[in-house]
Amino acid sequence: MEYFLELFLGGLTRGSIYALIALGYTMVYGIIQLINFAHGEIYMIGAFTALIFASVFSILGWPVAAIFIIATLAAVVYSSAYGYTIEKIAYKPLRNAPRLSPLISAIGMSLFLQNYVLLAQTSDFLPFPQLIPDFEFMEPISHIFSSAELAIVSTTIIVMLLLTFFIKFTNMGKAMRATAQDKTMALLIGINVDRVISVTFIIGSALAALGGVLIANHIGQVNFYIGFIAGIKAFTAAVLGGIGSIPGAVLGALILGWTESFATGYISSDYEDVFAFALLVLILIFRPAGLLGRSETKKV
Repeated sequence: MEYFLELFLGGLTRGSIYALIALGYTMVYGIIQLINFAHGEIYMIGAFTALIFASVFSILGWPVAAIFIIATLAAVVYSSAYGYTIEKIAYKPLRNAPRLSPLISAIGMSLFLQNYVLLAQTSDFLPFPQLIPDFEFMEPISHIFSSAELAIVSTTIIVMLLLTFFIKFTNMGKAMRATAQDKTMALLIGINVDRVISVTFIIGSALAALGGVLIANHIGQVNFYIGFIAGIKAFTAAVLGGIGSIPGAVLGALILGWTESFATGYISSDYEDVFAFALLVLILIFRPAGLLGRSETKKV
């Protein structure tokens, strides 16, 4: 039973990280029907930004709690600026182009950011300082759930609640929902669609950066390539839940996290990715719109 609980909590932690990244994919797709393949690199840049700030303030001898807050805020702000800039440079000029053009632009931007960080940093894994101190839980949880994992799960829950409130009850959230339903009609009723799209990229990038900081603190290292794998997994989670659906992204992320965790624990860690992508294939075959997505019929 303890082993099952360990795998369950491990899957919950994985799923929480995937959810933070998958939200960016699904929000952008819901607004402009674009799969932003550069989103995983934003996650990676967030982790590197936090590493740089944490290293500098550690040398200055600042308290760990203050370093964690400053490094996280810096990562969120810096990555949000990247997300905003990428949208203006790589996607906005192609807004009326055939759908394949922005897709290719997204892949190109992903490769550009990977190589940019590779040249600016190194291809080696760099150690990331522990910014969330360990503390003991009551037995038997103390053996299977760390304070870093608790921070990941609790942060994801808080972010989900805040994002739900933002989407449902703020003017910008209502504008985002209107734009997602019909951009032309949103323009006609006076919604600044360009501003809505920019805010969507900023929010998605901020969430990805938050995930990058938390997972870097948890595993204790960063590398220029971490965004690719995490981005593919988060994209899988978004498709699994129904891309374009925020609750679907969270549900898909949790299912993917638990699938990987239990498959790794009960079968073999060698097949972790196999089970994840096999799950994606099954969903695409039997429910192409995802678990919470809606099928659309287009007349030709």
